[in-house]
Amino acid sequence: MSLFASISKKSKLNATIKQTAQARKSEGSTADQLFKSAYKGYAEVMLDDPLRAETLYNWGFALLHQAKTKTGDEAEKLYQDAISKFSFCMIINPDYLGAAINGGVAYMDLARLKAVGPNDELYESAKNQFERANAIQAGTAAYNLACIYSLHNDPDACLAALETSRSTGSLPDVSEIINDPDLGNIKEQEWFIEFVASLDKKNEAAPEAATINEEVAKDANTETPIEENAPQTETDTDTDTDTDTDTDTDTDTDTENKTIAAENASAETEQKTE
Repeated sequence: MSLFASISKKSKLNATIKQTAQARKSEGSTADQLFKSAYKGYAEVMLDDPLRAETLYNWGFALLHQAKTKTGDEAEKLYQDAISKFSFCMIINPDYLGAAINGGVAYMDLARLKAVGPNDELYESAKNQFERANAIQAGTAAYNLACIYSLHNDPDACLAALETSRSTGSLPDVSEIINDPDLGNIKEQEWFIEFVASLDKKNEAAPEAATINEEVAKDANTETPIEENAPQTETDTDTDTDTDTDTDTDTDTDTENKTIAAENASAETEQKTE
């Protein structure tokens, strides 16, 4: 951070502190407006600090995974701390993809821990986080949203989200989809069975395509013998068989598999924000 930027942030912070003091002395709606303005000022001071955002994200990521190893009140506190860190991270960097997705995962895990219904505000908060992630990078949290829609018994929205996840390359493996408890409400429906069957066909076709490509490359590299008295001609054949399959599964099924790995999410987010 440059000296000028540091001085500017310090000046903004001092002004916001004074505004907070004024809010404390005020009452009613006037106080509320001053507090709201002060919060915005604090957020602006924190904005664009990539190291702090990355630290908060990884702190939240660690808390999230520790929470998975605990039960009861201890787990609940860890999940809430993780959510707080992810939220703070996104105040500093609103486009931090990992914080958006894993914040949603933390809300869902906490909802399961507390055994609340699908209409509880925890699931709604998770949905908001996943939608925010999709706004940052289209489709990255589509599968997570499909799970939310399944819990709400909304098959049309669930199928649309699954199709989006497939088209953007964020769909988990077939076995993970089949075993995902969040999709329990729709697993017996005909459209879901057909969807999974189409994924199986695609997976079966992939090895065949790879074999064909290998045969083409082998044929292209086979020299044709030239007869001794045949006229010599130049033949320039450039056969380039390039099969590039790039499948990104940062967003995982259920709890563990719906979570972006810390290092991948950090690297991906830095790439998008720098």
